[in-house]
Amino acid sequence: MAIAITNPTTGEVVETFEPHDEAEVERRIAAAEGAFEALKGTTFAQRAEWMRKAADLLEADVEQLARNITIEMGRPIKQARAEVLKCAKGARFYADNAEAFLAPEQLDDPSKVGASAAGTRWAPIGIVLAVMPWNYPLWQVLRFAAPALMAGNVGLLKHASNVPASALYLDTLFERAGFPAGSFHTLLIPASGVERVLRDSRIKAATLTGSEPAGRSLGSIAGSEVKHVVLELGGSDPFIVMPSADLDKASTVAVTARNQNNGQSCIAAKRFIVHADVYDEFLRLFSEKVAALKVGDPLDESVDVGPVATKSGRDELVEQIKDAVDKGAEVVTGGGVPDLPGWFVEPTVLAGVTPEMRLFAEEAFGPVATVYRVESREEAAAIANGTTFGLSSAIWSTDEAEQDWFVERLDAGAVFVNGMTISFPELPFGGIKDSGVGRELAAAGIREFMNLKTVWRG
Repeated sequence: MAIAITNPTTGEVVETFEPHDEAEVERRIAAAEGAFEALKGTTFAQRAEWMRKAADLLEADVEQLARNITIEMGRPIKQARAEVLKCAKGARFYADNAEAFLAPEQLDDPSKVGASAAGTRWAPIGIVLAVMPWNYPLWQVLRFAAPALMAGNVGLLKHASNVPASALYLDTLFERAGFPAGSFHTLLIPASGVERVLRDSRIKAATLTGSEPAGRSLGSIAGSEVKHVVLELGGSDPFIVMPSADLDKASTVAVTARNQNNGQSCIAAKRFIVHADVYDEFLRLFSEKVAALKVGDPLDESVDVGPVATKSGRDELVEQIKDAVDKGAEVVTGGGVPDLPGWFVEPTVLAGVTPEMRLFAEEAFGPVATVYRVESREEAAAIANGTTFGLSSAIWSTDEAEQDWFVERLDAGAVFVNGMTISFPELPFGGIKDSGVGRELAAAGIREFMNLKTVWRG
């Protein structure tokens, strides 16, 4: 079956691509194996030169890449442009820091282990399979590829099938920048083809960003092959607002935190948990600002929210909203489908969500926010932690003791105080519980796919 670009703004098929057959997949795996033998013998300085060239190419191609992203998955063009530039920044970050992150370490007193010298060094492991999603079609891949290649590993990408233009750009990017042929290639294969690739003995590990079911499936296969995985899965991130918060700033940031990328982000704030003392005012400010968002063609520079990326995703959101309303939730703003072609959902704020509603426990992957009233910080933390997810979280308070209280008690891979969750190259990123295992970015990310080798000298 052909792989297609379907523009979510119009619902029309833009272009189709034939998937790779078994012979082509084999050729690309073999090329990756050869590239690893070449790449692992190069210096950090040489890899850094190539990685900086890749950053230069991304910046030179920013306008075409941004347009590709917007047409493939509907991201507003300004945000798509920012994604491309963030990729260039991430590439340069690892070019500058990889050698220090992977520097050998020596015991200060090796005589304690009966040695003349003893310590550790990092060694690359080989080919890593990356299974990546459509919602950040360049950044999700780059934040794996840059550290992997700088470490001396090589990558094979199985991208989401609705973003083949982005996948094919990445297929040639690193070779254009100077990396050995085969260092990073795309496999145009369906999801059903992942298992065969992952079970190939030449594939040493895998990373996946995507849904919880997809992560469980890939993790199960990798486990049966005793292969390391990093999984960044779903989230239902809490955004907690306490009485001392700056409500105007908190509500403004909340709108972006929920609706950027058309609400389609694992780390988007999804559950807004507000203390009763400021609930009414926060809800008023938040809903007014959500209602003011401009919905429309994401190629229009003035548009804030474009379509949901897929028809099935749009339909799922509509069903979740209907379920909540049928069971008593209040639609504060939005809640409908605009009279536009394509797969749009109005930016929506729902109040009065209760445990019997789907939205209480499920991730809403689109511009739909739920707001909860709480009477205490203990109740806020209980609702925040009362989910199977644990990706990130945010707490708004000017009380430092209260900030520390929440930082200690929130079950999540990150806590952002008086801000919204953002992934930075300088900070590790990942979740706990059903939100995944392992970390990306920073030093932790580059070390995930390395062999930490102990070296003892008598």
